[in-house]
Amino acid sequence: MKKVILIPMLFCLFMLNVASMCSSDDNSSSSQDPTPVINAATQGTWRVTSYVDSGTDETNHFTGYNFTFSNGGVLTATNGSNTVTGTWSVLNDDSNDDSPSNDLDFNIGFTAPANFADLTDDWDIVSYSDTTISLIDISGGNGGTDTLVFTKN
Repeated sequence: MKKVILIPMLFCLFMLNVASMCSSDDNSSSSQDPTPVINAATQGTWRVTSYVDSGTDETNHFTGYNFTFSNGGVLTATNGSNTVTGTWSVLNDDSNDDSPSNDLDFNIGFTAPANFADLTDDWDIVSYSDTTISLIDISGGNGGTDTLVFTKN
């Protein structure tokens, strides 16, 4: 009789153990910490080594400019004689997530001149390191894909 009761009890304990390993709080839009990206961006100056706007290479619009991502969200681009000021931030934005595998947005904002205003967007981060920040944006309007790469000086 003990064998008959013991086997179902062991089976129940096994199933409870398996059930406890399954997570009921599985979140498909996992939060990511923007701090490492912010720390990388705020170290030193950067240059645009690639900017492709819907298939058109427009990198030359930023030749000679050094970009500084300052604390406080100030973005400055200077080429020695001209200075352009904008804003930047890195935010966890699950509500506007174009790429489910990455929920960090690298936001850039310039109002003028036109070439710099083209950089204004909430870019998805493709990859980043201490020396390179690669961004992508897929336009909701025309479906074009823009890519932007900053390389540390």
